[in-house]
Amino acid sequence: MKKQNLILLSVLFILMGLLTSCSSLRISADYDKTVDFSKYKTIEFYGWAKESDKLLNGMDKTRIEDAFANEFYKRGMSLTRENGDLVVTLYIVIADKSETTAHTTNMGYGGYYGGYYGYGPGWGWGPNYSTTTVSTYNYKEGTLICSVYDKANERLIWEGIASKTIDENPSNRERNIPKIVAMLMKKYPVEPVASK
Repeated sequence: MKKQNLILLSVLFILMGLLTSCSSLRISADYDKTVDFSKYKTIEFYGWAKESDKLLNGMDKTRIEDAFANEFYKRGMSLTRENGDLVVTLYIVIADKSETTAHTTNMGYGGYYGGYYGYGPGWGWGPNYSTTTVSTYNYKEGTLICSVYDKANERLIWEGIASKTIDENPSNRERNIPKIVAMLMKKYPVEPVASK
């Protein structure tokens, strides 16, 4: 019985870690519903739009590209240097954000005076004091945009956007980037092949 409880507790901690690592993640996607996405077999990376790769270090850039290549591979597509059926561009924006919160603490006793319409015993417990504390939290939010084009028609057919608070810890980024890309690619119209 104790061993089962220990296993259950371990699984619970792992799940909590996964949820909190992506808790601030927001994902959206849009695609051309007239397109048969299953017909595409190869992709090529066009590169990073508007020099957004300059916002990343080389390791994070490679992690993102590898994560997308892996997700497309799971969907039956291989990466090629040129003449791909699809062209993929990546774009990243980093914005400084702040969040302000206020917390009010009440002290003392509340009450009222004067009784019923001014008649009767005046009940009262004394004054009520409150203090409001305002806190501002500054953070960076990264937005990753993946745009997929039909190369033959030179037309945008899918776009996915993922926004998340940036984690400054490199080991967390190494672990979270593939998870974020996988969650974004769940919005892609082709399901992963089970055996991949």
